Amino acid sequence: MTPRSYLYVPGDQPDKLAGAGRRGADALIVDLEDSVAPGRRPAARSTVAEHLTGAVAWVRINADTAAEDLAAIAGRPGLAGVVVPKAEPELLAEVDALLSGHPDLPVLALLETARALRRLDEVAGAPRVVRLGIGEADLAGELNLRPGPDREELWPIRSAVVVASAAAGLLPPVGPVDTSVRDLSALRRTTELLLRQGFRARTAISPTQLATINEVFTPTEQEVAAARDAVARLAAAPSGVALDARGRMLDPAVVRAANEVLGRAR
Repeated sequence: MTPRSYLYVPGDQPDKLAGAGRRGADALIVDLEDSVAPGRRPAARSTVAEHLTGAVAWVRINADTAAEDLAAIAGRPGLAGVVVPKAEPELLAEVDALLSGHPDLPVLALLETARALRRLDEVAGAPRVVRLGIGEADLAGELNLRPGPDREELWPIRSAVVVASAAAGLLPPVGPVDTSVRDLSALRRTTELLLRQGFRARTAISPTQLATINEVFTPTEQEVAAARDAVARLAAAPSGVALDARGRMLDPAVVRAANEVLGRAR
């Protein structure tokens, strides 16, 4: 299953790591970066490495200590993939080289710098990258933006990430975290916006956010029924077009969207 939700879990907190897999996330991202103080990172590497002997998770490394982080976790049986923050082509090439003994290990590249945005196609086409994510707090800081509640100031960047993902044949991108963990109505509104904008997953910093994220990125029964009807009607049509139950035209482009809905439903 392609994850709808990724839950960040601090890599230096064994108690949280032990219970994270039961909180409802499609995937876990064990964090060696922002949620771990620099002085605690050596100990966190050992904790994460031990955790990955019996649990499956992605790991977010640090851009400035990629070699040390990857040396601690590469080859662990539970390592699902590597999340690379501040992903730029040079760093992604370094990560690829450091993982040369593990050719099938994927990378989720987080776009958090202006340089990465200027070289977006290179990032999307880098070795191992299967999905892009977006770190809007870092981007807003670097670009001197002051985003409003719906972060309209970042919408052009979101669209560029969606286009780059599609052009490179990657999975649809992962939306940014919402730091207001208690306002679930706002989380639903902004996650629905991400869905409309082309994202198909979102990162979470609290387990309380997971049910909302998973629900938004899961098609409703009505959406699934409409998608099945569209696919069936066009398949039965003698030409390349058909009409749905409301008299609206169906063509291959509409059916492609319907198949995307059915894929997520599965």
